Amino acid sequence: MNRSLIQAANRPCTLVVCRGCCCGNPRKHPGTDHTWQLDRLRAAAVGSGGRLAVRTTDCLGPCDQANIIVVQPSTAGRRAGARAVWIGFALDDDCTDDLLNWAAAGGPGVAEPPTTLTLQFVRPPREARARARR
Repeated sequence: MNRSLIQAANRPCTLVVCRGCCCGNPRKHPGTDHTWQLDRLRAAAVGSGGRLAVRTTDCLGPCDQANIIVVQPSTAGRRAGARAVWIGFALDDDCTDDLLNWAAAGGPGVAEPPTTLTLQFVRPPREARARARR
């Protein structure tokens, strides 16, 4: 079987961490340890045995809601009909804990998100919504 098909069939829940112009910027959010947050997320991915992945990306768009983290469903979550969930204002350890606990439980389509995290769900920018419908 094609290697890319095998990888797609086993795609983990993935946290896409914005580190563009505003997200991760200590001048915009001086009370947040952005490096520590990313280190925690990456350490959790390493310790997950392949059930969680973390990527960084350039600006995702909703800069007024920084820090943005997009939680992409695993293959199982996508099969259950889940789509990516955008989290805004991901600035503190409580939010990071909630994200990691949800992802460890399976993420979108597999596990219910913590109620406190649902309060931080934000709408993706228009171009991301159009891309998701394709």
